[in-house]
Amino acid sequence: MITDSLKSLYTRDLNKLKSEIEAYQNEESIWLIDKHISNSAGNLCLHLVGNLSHFVGAILGHSGYIRNRELEFSLKNIPRTELIQQIESTIEVVNSSLDKLTDSHLKNEYPLEALGYKMTTEYFLIHLIGHLSYHLGQINYHRRLLDH
Repeated sequence: MITDSLKSLYTRDLNKLKSEIEAYQNEESIWLIDKHISNSAGNLCLHLVGNLSHFVGAILGHSGYIRNRELEFSLKNIPRTELIQQIESTIEVVNSSLDKLTDSHLKNEYPLEALGYKMTTEYFLIHLIGHLSYHLGQINYHRRLLDH
């Protein structure tokens, strides 16, 4: 079933997110921005955690998570240990939510028009992997450019 592949990909990339955050030599660098870099790695991390906790955990897994997207980009200087804990919790909620889905759930319309149009749950879950990978690459570049 595709959920096994989805779980594997989300777990792989969320663990890579954790590795990227852990790889910063200077914890303060996680929160740096520069003239052409408007989002810190810390804020991108919070955004990814919030995004998946909402769209997978709350909407599909009924986890009860309540998203505050504005805080994902405005909070600053969250300790690295807390970011890591949030990533680990996200891995758990994504996997437990995906475990609840059947093939028919995946073929059904996703409950929200999150991208501005109707789509299947399967389509949106694949989209979210691309979103995670996109920001993961940004975090990797952020670390290599700004972690002195």
